[in-house]
Amino acid sequence: MSTTTVTIPQVEVQLSVDQLITAAKQLDPGERAKLARALAETDLDVELTRLMVDLYSKPPVDDISDEEILAEIQAVRQQHT
Repeated sequence: MSTTTVTIPQVEVQLSVDQLITAAKQLDPGERAKLARALAETDLDVELTRLMVDLYSKPPVDDISDEEILAEIQAVRQQHT
C-alpha cells in the first residue's frame, strides 16, 4: 500500500488512498458533499485546461465572418420571438 504526502498549510500527513477514503467516510454528509464538489471542481479544472490548450493549439477558423455570425444570431432571435 503506497502513501502520498498531502501538504496542508502548517500540516503534513502521509496517507494511503485507502486511509483517505476511510477518513472521508467518517465525515458527515454535508462535509462529504463539500469534499465531492472540491474533487469534481479539480477534475473540471484539469479538463478545462486541457481543452483550452487543445483549442489554442489549432489555427483560427477564418471561413466565417463576424457579419455572418451576427446575421445568424439575429435570425435565431427572430425565430424565437
